[in-house]
Amino acid sequence: MKRTTLSLIAGATALAAVTGFASLTTPDGTAAPQVKAPTRLPVERAGLACPVPSTSEVAETLYTSYTPLSGGTAPAKGSTSGTGSTGGTAGTGGSGTADKPAAATARLRPATSATTSGGATKGGKKAKAPATVTAPGKPVTAEANGPAAPALTGAATGTLAPGWTVQQTTVVPAGGARGLLGLSCGAPDTDFWFPAASTAKERQDYVHLTNPDDTAAVADIELYGPEGVLKSQFTEGIPVPARSTVPVLLSTLTSEAAQQSVTVHVTTRSGRVGAAIGSADEKLGSDWIAASADPASTAVLPGIPADATSVRLVAFVPGEDDADLKVQLVTRSGTIVPAGAGSLHVKSGMTASVELPDLTRGEVGSLMLSPSDPKKSTPVVAALRVVRGKGEDTEVAFVPATGAISARATIADNRAKGTTLALTAVGADAQVKVTASAGSGGGTPVSRTVTVKGGTTTALTDLVPQGLKGSYALTVEPVSGGKVYAARTLAVPLDDTPMFTVQTFVDDRGTVEVPSARQDLGVLD
Repeated sequence: MKRTTLSLIAGATALAAVTGFASLTTPDGTAAPQVKAPTRLPVERAGLACPVPSTSEVAETLYTSYTPLSGGTAPAKGSTSGTGSTGGTAGTGGSGTADKPAAATARLRPATSATTSGGATKGGKKAKAPATVTAPGKPVTAEANGPAAPALTGAATGTLAPGWTVQQTTVVPAGGARGLLGLSCGAPDTDFWFPAASTAKERQDYVHLTNPDDTAAVADIELYGPEGVLKSQFTEGIPVPARSTVPVLLSTLTSEAAQQSVTVHVTTRSGRVGAAIGSADEKLGSDWIAASADPASTAVLPGIPADATSVRLVAFVPGEDDADLKVQLVTRSGTIVPAGAGSLHVKSGMTASVELPDLTRGEVGSLMLSPSDPKKSTPVVAALRVVRGKGEDTEVAFVPATGAISARATIADNRAKGTTLALTAVGADAQVKVTASAGSGGGTPVSRTVTVKGGTTTALTDLVPQGLKGSYALTVEPVSGGKVYAARTLAVPLDDTPMFTVQTFVDDRGTVEVPSARQDLGVLD
């Protein structure tokens, strides 16, 4: 009787995970415990993967690790304990339980460099993993200079897991890869889209595949140009050994003519990887290309700098139907149609691109793509290549389409000068809470509630912690109203070169939906 009842309870819990509710009767006719709808709890584990920051001898990399404060969580001195509640895992697709509180940890460790037919990284000297956050609410930074800085993988647990983020910022002051390269280290996954890559002669685009797990992964890479699939070699069944990183030079994967705009699709047939593209243009500079948001009928690309001198939009349709897109610029004063570029036709399986000269004209803006005919919506992926400066003093960055912030999102490594936060509401008016954390070297966090009118972009440059020392994190949380999209621009000028990088805010998945069951212990007697 006891085993039968327990089995029924387990079955009811599983059913509730699918339907949201379940009710069963035991063999003796008594009512089994009802199962409540799933609830949301903080994740107990979050994993991240950071690619090799640079192979340049003069590269200077700063890592910033940060976990935002959660409701009811206060900053702690020294070590922090776990929650002890049932939670899930961000970036792993799993869930787990904890009967006893466990010590919270957040650790990164070097991954092994590996070689593929597309190129290799320099092994260099074995480098130490950077220091990581020890308590929510305060960033921790560490430096790693030169070509020996490795790829990193790691995980945060307990109270350090919800919203854990690591920002990787690299300055390369000279050489073919000069530039300011910024990247939010990503959660491992099995599917990535990268518009705005290139196989052009002046570009050196490497896709970095980093495996955080103890078992090997196998990845596939597909390339799509303006005429469709590029004939490729060495792109199927790429092995990525356990806890290692593999860089692949895109131009070596195809014998077809060089293409200015290419869409890259990375999938895994086994295991998971972190994926990002490092792009170096011998004329324009270098930066990371982060993955676009999943294919959707509407795409928002936030945070185009006010002084952008060149913007190229690249879009791709993964499905079978072509897409006719309306192109709009969301500015401080409203939503407008860019001159001469109000629409874009994207053929199925082909990469489309369009130049958008003089786009922002002195105002921070965001680009929005939507179906020209609302009755014919077709999912797309998209990204922007953005250039600042002119002549030899130029710098490039990339802005992928991103999703709206549903609960919370954070970008670390912001500076007292040169940080711009762009908030875009494309539908109804929206309110968000923006928090500037304590500084890595000291300072008091500050928060502000910001109202963003529908169809506009608001730029903030003055939200800085009081008494700031070091760098700080920016966290955005929706309060009410419509959807909000956000991006952070970090500008670090070097001589006459306007070095900059742009990162979009991606929801941190700090909570997970889990089934909850109310057990009537009386039926077990």
